[in-house]
Amino acid sequence: MAKVSPARPIGSRGLPESMRSQGVACSVSESCPKDARVEGDQVSEFRWILERDDPETAARLGQVSTAHGSFETPVFMPVGTVGSVKGITPWEVARSGSGILLSNTYHLYLRPGMEVVRALGGLHRMMSWKGAILTDSGGYQVFSLSSLMKLEEQGVVFRSHIDGSKHELTPEKAVEIQETLGSDIMMVLDECPKPDSDEEYCRRSMALTTRWAKRCLAHRRSANALFCIVQGGMHAHLRRAHAEELAGLPFDGMAIGGLSVGESKELMMEMLAASISKLPTNRPRYFMGVGRPEDILKSVALGVDMFDCVLPTRSGRTGLLFTWNGEISVKQAGYRLKDEPPDRDCGCPTCRHFSLGYLRHLFVSGEMLAAVLNTTHNLYFYQDMMRRVRAAIAAGKYKDFLEERLPMVARKHAP
Repeated sequence: MAKVSPARPIGSRGLPESMRSQGVACSVSESCPKDARVEGDQVSEFRWILERDDPETAARLGQVSTAHGSFETPVFMPVGTVGSVKGITPWEVARSGSGILLSNTYHLYLRPGMEVVRALGGLHRMMSWKGAILTDSGGYQVFSLSSLMKLEEQGVVFRSHIDGSKHELTPEKAVEIQETLGSDIMMVLDECPKPDSDEEYCRRSMALTTRWAKRCLAHRRSANALFCIVQGGMHAHLRRAHAEELAGLPFDGMAIGGLSVGESKELMMEMLAASISKLPTNRPRYFMGVGRPEDILKSVALGVDMFDCVLPTRSGRTGLLFTWNGEISVKQAGYRLKDEPPDRDCGCPTCRHFSLGYLRHLFVSGEMLAAVLNTTHNLYFYQDMMRRVRAAIAAGKYKDFLEERLPMVARKHAP
């Protein structure tokens, strides 16, 4: 991939709301040379367009363009941690309606390693994925998975959860790894404080994350998009302050991190609202690691544009299906004789061809096909949910949609 100069600040920052609502593009990569290329003749340019605001909520309809295609927002990104979405082929992920997925910098750096990724043509080619890829910086995994972790101003020193080998991850190295992967959207290295961290610790952690974010910006050598991450723990005033500070820096998008880490749903939504209150309107907002269908629907109403979570794939492997009739646990004996699909309103291959009774049989028999079919359904359901979300915003009816659909996805389905 050709090296290009770091992108300049967003050209459309400060545009009147009337211009943004008419579909004005928001891009930080307009300064990239025209001869910058990745994979053939595609220009590595990130652009987000705000197409419509919902009249009764803060929901937004937008579109993202990348070197690997476009997708509409609000969007849900399936998680392909080590370069694969567990239990489903990449072409089936694409058929489900996904134009972007997430991969994990920490895991790919440790295994297979950057030498292998480079030899196999970059992450897109290695995993045969033609859509866009967002990669996290690896910071969360370092803090949550690694033993003997040592946090310093320079970065974080940690031992691999695989073999105990010692590594150092700095803001500069996080960017270098993600550029080697060929990510369409990169994330800055940040510190994610524990949910019970006190205000003073969160204030210091927040300041460190800001310094690291600036170092990531300075070290970027590609035209790949770079998102910052709002932190601040469970302290609303710190989150507002951090969001306001980061909004003044030329990032392509704004992520909200450090939530859905064990706190109550009420507190999570309160901290999300506090973070969003100081974010600019002309850049996409990404709520990291969330989530459950009901949490996504509520967060869209607050103005979130992007989501990711392992829930639909992990739940598929444990026999939990998400439907418009609520959650279904296929392992329950009450489904043994059910000769009907999991969701009659779903057009996924699982619901078109198989019954609940058969899915239960596969699961209790320990068949691999159970995880494949359950995962397929869940990913199709999530993408169908996001299509309906976008249609409701486009029609100016998201409040009505939320009131109708929220109770449906939040309930538990009984056999």
